[in-house]
Amino acid sequence: MSVQLALYKASGNWINRLIRWWTGSQYSHCELVINGTCYSSSIRDGGVRGKVMALPAHSWDIIDLPWADDGSVTDWFIEHERDRYGWFDLLTGQILGMQRDHRGVFCSEACAKALGMHGSTRMSPQGFLDACIDINKNAVFICKT
Repeated sequence: MSVQLALYKASGNWINRLIRWWTGSQYSHCELVINGTCYSSSIRDGGVRGKVMALPAHSWDIIDLPWADDGSVTDWFIEHERDRYGWFDLLTGQILGMQRDHRGVFCSEACAKALGMHGSTRMSPQGFLDACIDINKNAVFICKT
């Protein structure tokens, strides 16, 4: 199975607009997708979860993460399922720029942790995308040599 990154770009509600404004990005939320199941931490769902949902192209951008290990991702989300949404990490990491790690996680933090990335509490959806693009480029470069 492959892992994909889905990034929410639709207008959404005031929280989505605030996140996009604060981060200077077109994206306000992210998910890791494996075999049709979307994994993330969501305000609407109260925290960490996996669920099947539609990802229409007008609302979501999707990129492949060929280097990501689907087993590690699903294991992380199973282990942390039902962890609460990470308001504290969101406020300290995104607003104050501090690396704090508490039980709750926000979307890009959960996705980054599931992939074993460092600095996850400071990653916005755009920052997470940028890190994934860099890894994709390096993975392709390594495969070509």
